Amino acid sequence: MRPFQKHTGIVAPLDRVNVDTDQIIPKQFLKRIERTGFGEFLFYDWRFSGDGKKTADFVLHEARYEKATILVAGKNFGCGSSREHAVWALADYGFRVVIAPSFADIFANNSLKNGLLTVRLSEDQVAEIMRRAKGTADYRLTVDLETLRVEDGQGFSATFTMDDFSRHCLLNGLDDIGLTLQHEAAIAGYEAKHPVHAAMKSLG
Repeated sequence: MRPFQKHTGIVAPLDRVNVDTDQIIPKQFLKRIERTGFGEFLFYDWRFSGDGKKTADFVLHEARYEKATILVAGKNFGCGSSREHAVWALADYGFRVVIAPSFADIFANNSLKNGLLTVRLSEDQVAEIMRRAKGTADYRLTVDLETLRVEDGQGFSATFTMDDFSRHCLLNGLDDIGLTLQHEAAIAGYEAKHPVHAAMKSLG
């Protein structure tokens, strides 16, 4: 998993609450088995009309947000089904951070396992970021996981919280497999002494 320490990027304001995972990545695009390739279908039903043409008023179609890597949204982001594909789609599109007042628990856990940082700020703080992102061209934020701070260098600054274990995993790029491999020597030692392993080895 790609480590996350500090990131500066353009902010895209998605001024909607209760954005569910079916809106993030609609069910008809869940046929892939890889984690890549979902970005082009992100928010598909909002980005495109029924005939496949781009909708005129969706935020990600605006030129100034084309290279956005930080998404700011309303409360309860990622609600709905538990599909991990929602996180894959956001990451594949290019987002590294999602900022919102609250997140669905399963979505937040899936984000942690895929290196996508979810930052919880107050509704007032999120509203201020939204205002600045809409009103300032090329508006950027710096999100620092080591200091747990979000700032724009233009007067806005906020702190956020994260439990120590989750923070450690993100800082070091450790997903479930990475955490397991930290104990690779102990696992190998156990397997070498395990009777079933020894029996299989003798048969080989």
